Amino acid sequence: MSSKIDIQAQDAVPVEAVPLQGGTPVKARGYWELIWIRFRRDRLALVSIGFVVFLLFASFIGGPIMKHVLGHGPNTIFANGVDQHSLAPVGPWTHISNADYVGETPAVFESAHPGQHLGTALLPLGADGSLGRDLFLRLLYGAQTSLEVAVLATLGSVALGVLMGLLAGYFRGWVDTVVSRLIEVVMVFPALLFIIAVRVVAGPQLNSITFGFLARGVFTLVLIFSVIGWFYPARIIRGVVFSLREKEFVEAARMTGASDLRIMRSHLLPHLVAPIVVYSTLIIASNILGEAGLSFLGLGIEQPTASWGNLLAAAPDFYLTQPWLMVWPGLSILLTTLAFNLLGDGLRDAFDPRARI
Repeated sequence: MSSKIDIQAQDAVPVEAVPLQGGTPVKARGYWELIWIRFRRDRLALVSIGFVVFLLFASFIGGPIMKHVLGHGPNTIFANGVDQHSLAPVGPWTHISNADYVGETPAVFESAHPGQHLGTALLPLGADGSLGRDLFLRLLYGAQTSLEVAVLATLGSVALGVLMGLLAGYFRGWVDTVVSRLIEVVMVFPALLFIIAVRVVAGPQLNSITFGFLARGVFTLVLIFSVIGWFYPARIIRGVVFSLREKEFVEAARMTGASDLRIMRSHLLPHLVAPIVVYSTLIIASNILGEAGLSFLGLGIEQPTASWGNLLAAAPDFYLTQPWLMVWPGLSILLTTLAFNLLGDGLRDAFDPRARI
């Protein structure tokens, strides 16, 4: 008996009172530790979260760094970025003159730009289209725009969906009826017509709302995706709350005199973390595709703001001569959405308590 006490005293981690057969005590594992143990077994999910972290650093930190290193911005127009014979953008790793127009002499350039000298600019991935802007920088800054839209719209739609689903599932009755009818209306509402109407009526005003750090047009898409996308998490949360409200711990909270608000906040909401986290990653992936599709159609992020969607919009004009204009933004969208979907699958398995450790 004393040897068991000595073993437990030496180990800072709590152990079970009864050792396993063979005398080895079992360390107690917390909820989040069990989730991490299950999650790290999924190699694809680990690679996906690594890619997402890399993308965040490359876009929000690497973009400004490369802008300083290259000496020009994503919206800088290069007259020499377009081949004068074929009118196609120049190819990858091209050094071009940063003259204001083709054939400009150093003397004219220096007179127009005092203190500057006519030099060359490097375009690592070539130009983005007929304006000759840096495709590499526009990919990085386009990642910022796409991630801002996807993440902020997910936060908005999930927050609204959790609130509505929690109210409907907990109170039931007329509250559930009203929320369910709202969900059905949003589900069948023609989203594309709504987007066109918003762009026509209030597009310029909404696009100008940036809060000092967002790109132009991001707030508009965040608002649209939040309004038309909250029904999906609301239906899921409503179903989960339906089953949770009949559990013994909710009845015990009612017997102690806890208010409805406290029960929802302190007893139900913690049990909704798993579905909220899992479905949020999947919604981020769908929002990235939604932003790219709307921008490709000219209904999303407008020029000169960079986004993966409007980069793809310029690619069909040169798909025979310069196919990389489709490859790079298309590959970026593919890998990012795939990473978030695989991450969501890994989180779903990690939050499943029936999975074996």
